[in-house]
Amino acid sequence: MKHTLWPHARPYALWIALGVACSAMEAVFELLIPLVMSDIVDVGIASGDQAYILRKGGLMVALAVASLCFGLGAAVASSVAGMGFGASLRRAEYGHIQTFAFSNIERFSTASLVTRLTNDVHNLQMSLMMSMRLMVRAPVMLVSALFFSIRISVRLSNIFLVALPLLAVVVAVLLVTTGPLFRSLQEKTDALNLVVQENLAGIRVVKSFVREDRERMKFQQRNDDLKNTSLRAFGKVVINMPLMMLIIYGTIIAVMWYGGQMVYAGTLEAGKLITYFTYITQIMMSLMMVSMIFMMLTRTVACAKRVAEVLGEAPAITDSGAEPGKDGLPLEPADGSIDFDHVSFKYSAESPGWILEDISLHIPPGSTVGILGGTGSGKTSLVSLIPRLYEADQGTVSVGGRPVAAYTMESLRESVSMVLQKNTLFTGTIRENLLWGNPEATEEELWAACRAACADEFLERMPGGLDTDLGQGGVNVSGGQKQRLCIARAILKKPKVLILDDSTSAVDT
Repeated sequence: MKHTLWPHARPYALWIALGVACSAMEAVFELLIPLVMSDIVDVGIASGDQAYILRKGGLMVALAVASLCFGLGAAVASSVAGMGFGASLRRAEYGHIQTFAFSNIERFSTASLVTRLTNDVHNLQMSLMMSMRLMVRAPVMLVSALFFSIRISVRLSNIFLVALPLLAVVVAVLLVTTGPLFRSLQEKTDALNLVVQENLAGIRVVKSFVREDRERMKFQQRNDDLKNTSLRAFGKVVINMPLMMLIIYGTIIAVMWYGGQMVYAGTLEAGKLITYFTYITQIMMSLMMVSMIFMMLTRTVACAKRVAEVLGEAPAITDSGAEPGKDGLPLEPADGSIDFDHVSFKYSAESPGWILEDISLHIPPGSTVGILGGTGSGKTSLVSLIPRLYEADQGTVSVGGRPVAAYTMESLRESVSMVLQKNTLFTGTIRENLLWGNPEATEEELWAACRAACADEFLERMPGGLDTDLGQGGVNVSGGQKQRLCIARAILKKPKVLILDDSTSAVDT
């Protein structure tokens, strides 16, 4: 896992080091203040030396200002490192997802990938920001305060021999019990996101079938599952606080009891006892911070594993078998001929039967072929093998006389245009969507493609023409209009192979 995530934190190593140094110095200067206060009580007040008190008071102010400056430096450094790490991780994860084949995406599910890309990465960047301060500040304060406490009184410090093992037991028990719950919490978040995504994407279907109540029930069930898992996970974390406070206050009472007796007996000065109270409070608060760090890291590890799973996923389809073309450029299909040589395919290796079995056919370049068959007969699966949206399990699919694996996916798919059953338009104008087919297309080429797809008849009626804004997913056009725009986009590509997968199902006869 560290080999996967560390490269994204490495560019911010200097910021991390600066933040760690500032956090350490902030804690050191803060710990020096009680020592100066002890001198004021035991020397200045005891002797009535006002000049000494003012001098030491000024030193306390200077130490406080220095601690504040280092604290601000730590805050700035942790913010830069944390936000930069998060941005790098999101960029890498999103870029890696773009290389996934459909089978890779189906293994994770779209909702889970969204959660891993947003929620999980956010938790990781916040953990880095907090750990840069807490994981440095807490140990430094703990060790330093313990050192100064022992210097003041070894006898009083023996109380820690009881308190520290109790705190260690509490933290260990909570770590063991909360780890699996945080993993489950992220999975429940995936499930909730899936319901929301499906509902918003299919809101027209939901309303047309008047199934809002059913969708509310589905959402309520997933929401309650997430809430209950969160209550179990964070409920255990919350127990940490009262248990810690019980041990802390018990320790303070013991120090007060034995320390008061030592002051009364004259073996300990009052100022040093006051200072000791300050240090023991800092020690206990540091231990509590350490326990909270461990709680935070438990969830962080769960999120890191989920992100690492995505980054470590090997794409099912790669360019490893691609052959070089002329002058070292990627090989391109010579023409649009298509050959299936004893091809068999199924979506899952565990599936008992084939979707396509022993298919052999030859389609010459320039020809038009219709593939007919009943619902579920494998028509879409067959044509999806041509641009390598899926990989054939047996046999060979060839385009332009060469196996599709001989081309890079970019080169192959640039030569193939495919209009799917489910048409997708993106947020933006009609022109921007059409230019997906050919970013260099002229105005004449755009309108020629629209006329070929019979999209010009409704575009000419639109006030904005090609510059009409489509809204999210093309909500401003009908299903048939959307299909015609997708066909125009495919034509603009001027491909060697044009695949129309039931692309006129929503177009009137």
